[in-house]
Amino acid sequence: MSAPQTTTLTAVTPTPAPPAPPAPAVPEPASRLEPLPSAPAAATTTIPAQPATQPATQPGTQPGRPSPEVIGEDAPAAPALDALDAPDAPDAPDAADQPTTDAGTGTASWWRRVSDSRLPFAGFLALVAASVVALVAGVVPIGPDWLPTAGSVVLTTAYAWALAARTGGRPVVLGTVVAVLGTVVALSGEQLLADGAAVLTAVVSALLGVMATVPARGFGGAAREAVLALAIATIGSLGVVGWGPSLEVVRFDYLVLFLSTVGALLLVHGLAAGLHGLGRRGLVTVAVAGLMLIVGTAYAEALRRYGPGTVVSDLLSVVRWTRLHLGAFPRPLMTLLGVPAIVWGVHMRARRRQGWWMCAFGVAATAPVSAALVHARVSFSEAGLSTLYGLLLGLLIGFLVIRLDLAVTGQRGRGSRRAERAAAARPEPGRTQVLR
Repeated sequence: MSAPQTTTLTAVTPTPAPPAPPAPAVPEPASRLEPLPSAPAAATTTIPAQPATQPATQPGTQPGRPSPEVIGEDAPAAPALDALDAPDAPDAPDAADQPTTDAGTGTASWWRRVSDSRLPFAGFLALVAASVVALVAGVVPIGPDWLPTAGSVVLTTAYAWALAARTGGRPVVLGTVVAVLGTVVALSGEQLLADGAAVLTAVVSALLGVMATVPARGFGGAAREAVLALAIATIGSLGVVGWGPSLEVVRFDYLVLFLSTVGALLLVHGLAAGLHGLGRRGLVTVAVAGLMLIVGTAYAEALRRYGPGTVVSDLLSVVRWTRLHLGAFPRPLMTLLGVPAIVWGVHMRARRRQGWWMCAFGVAATAPVSAALVHARVSFSEAGLSTLYGLLLGLLIGFLVIRLDLAVTGQRGRGSRRAERAAAARPEPGRTQVLR
């Protein structure tokens, strides 16, 4: 009886292979490292070759044994090929393309549309107008006794809201807090709280007057901004009087000037990107302005305590003559520093944002104006004339400073100044927009 025969698949021809030598019960290839022979061409399925970047060893194969490129009909399909033939999963829908049904999102969108419109500015003007009417009625006087205090609460709330909106704060939160605190002060009747509210109104008015300005290419626009800043501070002085403060006048003036200066420097530090961009000329200018503020305040306090000397007595004679014949005398600090700082600052802001540092010293004009009506010996007409004279003389000094600045920087001649003015186009948010 002959030995059992095994049949192997040939790679090229269908001719059966010669009988193999006797082998054990389980036939095995001669070498486990030999590649498997290919099936007949008639019963094969060709699989595309894998990309060059695929690893040489597929999952499920032994290391050192390459995967077959031709597989018979009865061979199981490789898992990797099934994964390649599987259809792609559908993309998840984009959340931004889905319709919004959240009520909170709709409310936020409505609030954004309202805040971007002119409705907040119109509401601010309406509140200021209503408060001015109430305060003037209290000065005349007309109406109930609580009307001036109510006007001060409304004006302080509106100014605080506008200052926060202008400087990038939280106007709704700050306005609500000021309104609640003002109402508590008005209902409590405590004089100490009323004095604190009067100081707050004066400081906020002085800061808002400076922060509400916009850059100006020429002197005309700079003069307009100075007038606007003093107008805001003047309205704020009515709110200060509505609280009925009883502080000492000199102490009240110093406290308002100090707090306004500190607040302006802190706000401007963020708007002008710190001190590193000032340059040598800017640092000298800021140092001179700060020195003028300190020396002027210290000299006024020395005169008040120790009395004037011979030269100062002559100057006081001029002051008395001016008040007698012209009705008032301009405030020195406002005339020499405050108004020129605003004029030159807004002119410089049209060219460099470091002009904000000069505008910060504009509180030397707005702070005295916001506290002007606290002086019991000074009438409303004298306070108004003093502000007007200081404004006119300050504008003249500011004009000279601008011309000197243009001459120092090389802009001489009418044609050069005209070209420089046309090129001054530094972008800055509008008057009713957030500064940062």
